[in-house]
Amino acid sequence: MPDTAEPVDELSEAAPNFDAAHFRTVLGHFCTGVTIVTGLEGDEPVGLTCQSFVSLSLDPPLVAFSPGKASKSWPRIAPSGAFCVNVLAADQEDLGRVFAASGADKFRGVGWRAGETGSPIIHDSLAWIDCRIVDQHEAGDHLIVVGHVVQLSAAQNGKPLLFYRAGFGRFES
Repeated sequence: MPDTAEPVDELSEAAPNFDAAHFRTVLGHFCTGVTIVTGLEGDEPVGLTCQSFVSLSLDPPLVAFSPGKASKSWPRIAPSGAFCVNVLAADQEDLGRVFAASGADKFRGVGWRAGETGSPIIHDSLAWIDCRIVDQHEAGDHLIVVGHVVQLSAAQNGKPLLFYRAGFGRFES
């Protein structure tokens, strides 16, 4: 970036001719994994499906995810100061759909155990990353939540559940 570049103080609204549907369609061509971010509200497990998840740093170990500002689940998890990212396996599409919906008892019939932070680790997840919240930033209609990894593990076998062009898919070798 040239030294003469001026910093952007405030992001403006999208241009009047901006096509949000086209934006979503184009970005839908980027395949992502599917996760369920879990946490606790008191003793009650809470979770949401999220495919906006990324590794940020090895030293210190940081990850981030981006819940929508309209999320009903994230405001219930955030006060706990912790979350766990559960990476879904290819056979967990139904679970991904349940946690993507609002309302209902998402954990009904779902096996889980508490991680080091107390956040739920969902049984049979392909991998899980247990974190303490270190920062949160506003970003348009979403938030960017940064977590410091305190514990993690991955299955020895299995394939991921993927999200591509507004649908779930499987990885083929």
